[in-house]
Amino acid sequence: MCSVCAAIVANSCRSAGDEKYTPRVQAEPATPSAPFGRDVIETIIPHRDPFLFLDEVTELEPGRRVVARKGVRPDEWFFPGHFPDRPIMPGVIMVEALAQAGAVAVLSLAENRGKLALFAGIDDVRFKRIVEPGDELTLTCEVEAVRGPVGKGRVEARVGDELAVRGTLTFAAQ
Repeated sequence: MCSVCAAIVANSCRSAGDEKYTPRVQAEPATPSAPFGRDVIETIIPHRDPFLFLDEVTELEPGRRVVARKGVRPDEWFFPGHFPDRPIMPGVIMVEALAQAGAVAVLSLAENRGKLALFAGIDDVRFKRIVEPGDELTLTCEVEAVRGPVGKGRVEARVGDELAVRGTLTFAAQ
């Protein structure tokens, strides 16, 4: 029995002869409305601690645009080694946080649910500001082009009004 038929049989509470009979079919999960936190983020992307670098999604246009937030805590796992006397958030972690934000935009589309968004390229990335404990990153990804499973997004991270990093990320959804 297909999943739709099983849902109809399992969820039907009236007989087919009843004039009020309406089979109830389980619908696709709704796209979440921003803002939302880590509990919802974890239903969209597969990342988990200690490698989940998003705290909140504040704006979402599925498949087009996302704005997320990452509070940089003094107890982050990477600070003791980068650097012991001057903790600075590693650039690769900032790029990963941007990629995770972009993954939320792409994987929140119904046709991409349950897929992975994998790096296919990192272009023109420039670091403009040091990010330290106590800073709050605002991460933005604008999806510019998608052709089949491959797409590109223009990304930037800011601390307040100051640009911290910008670039273009290429992804493949599979």
